[in-house]
Amino acid sequence: MGTKISCIITDDEPFARKGLQGYIEKIGFFDLKGVCEDALQLGDMLQKQPVDLLFLDIQMPHITGVEFLRAIKNPPKVIFTTAYTQYAIEGFELDVMDYLLKPIPYERFLKAAWKARDYFALREQPEKAAPYIFVKSNGKLEKINFDEILFVEGMENYVAIYLDNKKIVTHTTIKALLEKLPLKQFIQTHKSYVVAIDKIGTIEGNTLHIRDYKVPMSKYLREEVLGQIVK
Repeated sequence: MGTKISCIITDDEPFARKGLQGYIEKIGFFDLKGVCEDALQLGDMLQKQPVDLLFLDIQMPHITGVEFLRAIKNPPKVIFTTAYTQYAIEGFELDVMDYLLKPIPYERFLKAAWKARDYFALREQPEKAAPYIFVKSNGKLEKINFDEILFVEGMENYVAIYLDNKKIVTHTTIKALLEKLPLKQFIQTHKSYVVAIDKIGTIEGNTLHIRDYKVPMSKYLREEVLGQIVK
C-alpha cells in the first residue's frame, strides 16, 4: 500500500485515548490526524480534516458513536472501540470495519489494523479483489458474484440487488455497496441506481434497458454514463 491511512481517535475517556494513541503510533501505515473527546468535536474536525478511518467510542456525552454514524453523510470507515457488546448488530448494519472491546489488547488492535490495511490496499488495487461479496438478507449471508448482478436499486437504507434469476434485498446504502463493487464493471446512473455496464442491452433517451428491466439515467450523470458505456 503506497499511502498511509489517515485516522482520528474519538473517546471521552482520557486513558482510552492515550492507549489508542500509543497503539497507533506503533503502526507505520497509520497517520493520526487528531484526537477528540466526543462526537461534537469529531464532527467539527471532519469538516476541516477528512480522514480514511475513525476509531470511535460508542457511549459518549451528547451523542453516541452509533447516533453520530447514523447522522453523518458519507462517513469514513469506522472501527468501534467500546466496553459494551450490545452494539454489535448496529455495527454490522452500519458497515463498520471492526468492533474492539475494551480493555483492548494490543494483539487484537493489531488484527484490526491489518484488516484496515488490507481493505485500503484493495481499494487502491480493486482488480485484485475477490469477484464476489456477501450481503445479509433474511437473516443469512448471501454470496453474490459480481458477474451475476444486473443492477442495484436503492431504497433509503435498503438496496435491492437484481440478479438473472432473483432479487436480494439487504440493509445498506447505494454508496456503501458501490464501494465494494469493481469500478471498471459498474457505474452509478442515477442517485438510486447502479448498473453492470456489460448487462446494458439498449439505450433509449434517459432509459437503460437491461433484460426486461428499464433503469433510469439521470440527466446530470448522462454524459459521464454514456462516456463510460460507449467508450
